[in-house]
Amino acid sequence: MVIDPRKPKLNIGVVGHVDHGKSTLVKALTGVWTARHSEEIKRGMTIKLGFASAQFYRCPNCGTYGTTPKCKVCGSDTQFIRSVSFVDSPGHEVLMARMLSGAAVMDGAMLVIAANEPCPQPQTREHFTALEIMGVKKLVIVQNKVDVVSKEKALENYKEIKQMIAGTWAEGSPIIPVSALREINISALIKALVETIPVPQRDLTKPFQMYVIRSFDINKPGTTPDEFHGGVLGGSILTGLLKLGDEVEILPGVKSNGKYTPLTASVRGLKSDSIELTEADPGGLIGVETDLDPSLTKADNLVGSVVGMIGTLPQPTSEVSIEAHVFQRVIGTKEMATLGPLKPGEQIVLAIGPAIVSGVVKSFKSGQLDVKLNRPVVATTGGRVAIARKVFEKWRLTGYGTLK
Repeated sequence: MVIDPRKPKLNIGVVGHVDHGKSTLVKALTGVWTARHSEEIKRGMTIKLGFASAQFYRCPNCGTYGTTPKCKVCGSDTQFIRSVSFVDSPGHEVLMARMLSGAAVMDGAMLVIAANEPCPQPQTREHFTALEIMGVKKLVIVQNKVDVVSKEKALENYKEIKQMIAGTWAEGSPIIPVSALREINISALIKALVETIPVPQRDLTKPFQMYVIRSFDINKPGTTPDEFHGGVLGGSILTGLLKLGDEVEILPGVKSNGKYTPLTASVRGLKSDSIELTEADPGGLIGVETDLDPSLTKADNLVGSVVGMIGTLPQPTSEVSIEAHVFQRVIGTKEMATLGPLKPGEQIVLAIGPAIVSGVVKSFKSGQLDVKLNRPVVATTGGRVAIARKVFEKWRLTGYGTLK
């Protein structure tokens, strides 16, 4: 097996409150502005999950960390460390579900906190809790916008951050002050990422499985038949290997006449950023070109799907049982409102793997939550689930659990 060393080996989530500088930070690290869609540019915020990759280098001469083969400080040749993919999550409260689907593929995360606002803000708290729920335990906290506050204010904000993580799973996580806009202290941030978020051990012996968190039609209007591309799936491989020519199954598939039909496809192309691959291993975000009609994959139509070799995936289900823990208070609002118990008939939203799916509570007794889903999902026993309920007309993270 020869995998291009430039292919990213892990995914780092970028999370935090709206307008705290997540996309600006990703641009400082990768050169890519992830809010590429016209609606995002118009509104100045990330709406979809954004992706970008970077290569990390260290200068053996002066010790500076960077993203280029030549050191920007002393001009020496640098040593390649690793490639990483960044998943830029929306920070806006109404887009919490998008952040959760991104968390399904994160190996570690940067929690971006602006130094010019009190900490924690509502979505800072909500995203912080979501990381724990989804099992993302490797964290670097980025104290951004230190260039727009006084030294005293930055220190006060730093103390607020320390207080927020005291006694939690993240206590002791590095807190790196930066200015993403002016690209100040990026070397220290990259060093912290390298030291805090190691490349996980991947199991290549298990059957191939991939989560789909974006899907596309990459054909532009006027594309001629000989230049036509099949539908593209964007996501992350969890286990196993994928090669050109492999035949795969996509579950739960597409809806027609009220029911879901599994899709099968042949792998025509594999891409990591602009790198063409012949085979891909777990870690990083990849694009898989298939022989599917692109009308099936356009506009994120297959987001939430799971891809595997034919016959290897669990069958989709529309009913799940969860060993659930429900919060007594809402964590993503300023008011920290009290929550009542879940009741039969209540509408909820679940994050199951890459899928965000609504459903109705059938029963909730002795910690067991039974839910009828509005569409089938691939659910693996022991898998983590995030639970959202409607509070003040918005979906809020209100609990978590594991699939039974």
